[in-house]
Amino acid sequence: MITIQARYPSLYPDACGAGKSSCMKGGIGLLFYSSLSLLALGSGGVRGALAPLGADQFDQKNPKEAKALTSYFNWLLLSTTTGASIGVTVIVWISMNKGWWKGFLISLVVAFVGFVVFALGKPFYRLRAPGDSPIIRVTQVIVVAIKNRKLSLPKDSDELYEIDEKQSAYAEEKIQNSNQFRCLDKAAILRQDSKPTPWTVCTVTQVEEVKILTRMLPIIGSTILMNTCLAQLTTFSVQQGSIMDLYLGTFKVPAPSIPIIPLVFMSILVPIYEFFFVPFARKITNHPSGISQLQRVGVGLVLSAISMAIAGIVEVKRRHQSIKNPLKPISVFWLSFQYGIFGIADMFTLVGLLEFFYKEAPASMKSLSTSFTWISLSIGYFLSSVFVDIINSVTKRIAPSKKGWLHGIILDDNNLNLFYWFLAIVSVLNFFNYLYWASWYKYKTEDPVTDQPKSVEPKVSSPNSTVAFLKEESTPDQVSTATNGALSVEPKEEAKDKE
Repeated sequence: MITIQARYPSLYPDACGAGKSSCMKGGIGLLFYSSLSLLALGSGGVRGALAPLGADQFDQKNPKEAKALTSYFNWLLLSTTTGASIGVTVIVWISMNKGWWKGFLISLVVAFVGFVVFALGKPFYRLRAPGDSPIIRVTQVIVVAIKNRKLSLPKDSDELYEIDEKQSAYAEEKIQNSNQFRCLDKAAILRQDSKPTPWTVCTVTQVEEVKILTRMLPIIGSTILMNTCLAQLTTFSVQQGSIMDLYLGTFKVPAPSIPIIPLVFMSILVPIYEFFFVPFARKITNHPSGISQLQRVGVGLVLSAISMAIAGIVEVKRRHQSIKNPLKPISVFWLSFQYGIFGIADMFTLVGLLEFFYKEAPASMKSLSTSFTWISLSIGYFLSSVFVDIINSVTKRIAPSKKGWLHGIILDDNNLNLFYWFLAIVSVLNFFNYLYWASWYKYKTEDPVTDQPKSVEPKVSSPNSTVAFLKEESTPDQVSTATNGALSVEPKEEAKDKE
C-alpha cells in the first residue's frame, strides 16, 4: 500500500500550509495510516512470535542443543542488525537517488521472499501444542483470588489445589509454590463442595505462572528509560549529523544513514562476543551464557548511561565549532563514540532480555513474555516525545532566557547537551533501581518440583547447567531425572550405568 502511494503523485497529500499539523486527510490519509497500522500489526506479530518459535526448535533436555540455545539469541540479533544495516544504507541510497518508491518496492520484495522461505520450512518446525490463552489463564487467577480473598491460606502449601502432570496441557515440570505474592495463592484454594472448574479454582502451577509474570514487570519497567534514550539518540543524532561534515574521505554519508554506526558496531561485536567473550566468561562463571541474563541487562544499562554522557560532550564540541565557524563543522565521525557505546549496550540488553523472558517464562507464556521486550521498546519510544515536552515546559520556566532546552529546530540555539546529561543522570538512577529489582527477582529454576512423596524428596536439577546455584544434589540413594517433562526416580547405580 505504501509503495503504491509513493509511486503515484496523485496519491500524495496536498502541501501543508504554515501552522498545519497534518495534511493527511480523506482517502489519501486513510491509505497512509492504514498502511502504517498494518506494518505495526505485522511487525508486532513477527517480533513477538519469532524469538520463541526459533528457541522452541532447541531441545532443552539435550545438553548440546541447550548450549546452542544460548547462542541462538545472539545470532537472532545479528540477523536483525544485518537487515537493518542494509535498510539504512542500500535502501536509503536507492530511495534518495533512484526513486523514493523503489526503496519501498525492494522492501516489499524482500519481505515476500522471507515469507516464502519461512513457509517452506514449516514442515520441519517443532511446534508447541496449543493450549489455553495466557491472558485467560492470568485472568482466571486474578478473578478466583478476588473471590477467595476472605479465605485463609492453609499452613501446608501441599493442601493447595494441583493436578497430575499428565493432565496438564503442557509436557513441562510443574512449578513449586513460592512465598512471594501469597495473596494470589488463594486462587488455588478449592472450596468445600465445589467442583474444580477453571473459574472456581486454579492450580498452583497456574498461580505461579502469574507470579513469574508479576516478578518480570519491574524488570521490564527498568529498561523503558534505556529505550527512551535510544529514541532520543536516533532522533537528535540525525539532526546533528545533517549539520556536520558528512564526508568520510571522499564518500558523503547520507544523514538518514547515520544509524548505521551502532549497527556496524553490533554486527562486528556480536560474533566477537559469541566466539571469544562467552567461552572465556563460561570458564570463569560456569554459566552456559557466560554471564546471566540479568547481568547482561545490567551491563547494557550502565553503557547506555555512559553513552548519554558522551553524547552531551560531543554536542558541546559540535555546538562550539558550529558557532565559531559554521563553514567548518566537525566530522560526523564524532557521533560514532556515543552510537558505538549505545550499540554495545543494546546488544547486551536486548539479547539478555529475550533470553531471560524465554527461559524464565512458563511453558504456556513464552510468546507473551518475550513480547515484553518489544513492549519496553515501544513504550520507551512513546515516552521520548513526552520527555521532550516535559523538559521544555519545565526549563523554559527556570532558564534565564525563558526558553526551553529544546525549544526550536535550530540545534545551535538549544541546549541539547544539557538534555543528554539529564538523561545520563536519570539512567544512573534507573540502574540502581534495576539493581534492586534484579536482586529481588526469584528465578523459576530455583524452585524444583516433584510429584513424588515427601519422604523421597527428589530434586529436579537443570541438566544442562553447570552453574553452582542452579545445581541440585541428589539424595544418597537416589538420582532424579527429568524425561519428557515427567519425573522419574532411579537407583543411583542404575543412573551411573546409564551415564
